[in-house]
Amino acid sequence: MSDSIDWGLAKSVAGRVSSADPFAGSYHAAGMEADFERLTTEAQEHVEEEVGFKSLAGAARAKVVDRQDWVEANLASYNRLLRPVLNQLDEKLDGPAAVISAKIAGVQLGALLGWMSSRVLGQYDLLVLEDEDPEDQDLVYYVGPNILSLEKKNSFPPEQFRLWVALHEVTHRTQFTGVPWMRQHFLDLVSEMVGFAEPDPGRFFVALGRVAEGVRTRRNPLDDGGLAALFATSDQREVMDQVGGLMSLLEGHGDVTMDRAALDRVPQADRFSRVLRARRQEMGGPARLLQKLIGLEAKLAQYSKGEDFIEAVEAAGGPELLNRAFEDPTNLPTLEEIENPTAWIRRLDPALVE
Repeated sequence: MSDSIDWGLAKSVAGRVSSADPFAGSYHAAGMEADFERLTTEAQEHVEEEVGFKSLAGAARAKVVDRQDWVEANLASYNRLLRPVLNQLDEKLDGPAAVISAKIAGVQLGALLGWMSSRVLGQYDLLVLEDEDPEDQDLVYYVGPNILSLEKKNSFPPEQFRLWVALHEVTHRTQFTGVPWMRQHFLDLVSEMVGFAEPDPGRFFVALGRVAEGVRTRRNPLDDGGLAALFATSDQREVMDQVGGLMSLLEGHGDVTMDRAALDRVPQADRFSRVLRARRQEMGGPARLLQKLIGLEAKLAQYSKGEDFIEAVEAAGGPELLNRAFEDPTNLPTLEEIENPTAWIRRLDPALVE
């Protein structure tokens, strides 16, 4: 692992930041592994039937983890994803400054992952590297204590709720493994974005200008993607907009697919959606600020924007028109087109808007 981040400190901080894990080791968790192995297989069948294409990577594999396991898995993913830029930093930083910088980065990353570990229910790890053990990759993670906590707090029927969660995560896996170019295209965009990373004090003044502009226009400058967007160069922001358009499509497509696949199979799906939506909105104070700082609010907004885009596209040309977005990377909607579906429809099929 790179020396630019103190990974051990990040793990330690995450463990302290994550709140108490009341169901870790509980007898309630005993059957979760078997449940999710079965329900993930079932979810894959329903999702592939709904989207019309199959995963090219075979059967999805489930792994139930606790919060600390989830943190460790994400630390490994961050290391894989950021490896090129971290290697560059290793070459540039040296001496006491490098040690201090690594510890600051470790605390920041650990605090972020520790907080998120108490909120997330599931996650698909899309990073696959040839030089690492395949058994540790291409996994659908379920954070057992968080799922159990919601089930107990809201009296959710476990069988239904677990299938509902599995449908969402398996949909994302199917998107990345069923569309041959999708995984590499996404990773190329992310690599391009982090590849622009270069320490530059001048960016601080650019960020201040964006804050001032936000104050003048009464618009929160963190709303477009948190601190990363605030300090990004014009090249980075351009790539971030491409990533934003892609993620809005995938998140919206994921929610729509999950809802349709859950129809008649998960009678309480609407209730689950309402409770989780309220859970997101309940957060205020420091938690709400953290969401803005890390760009999580911008990500949550992608769900509704993506769903609105899909609704407009299908109203104009049905699922056949929507599926054209998955034919080629050039067909993907931009962030502007997500907010203005007519522009995307006109680009793909001008006859539909004449």
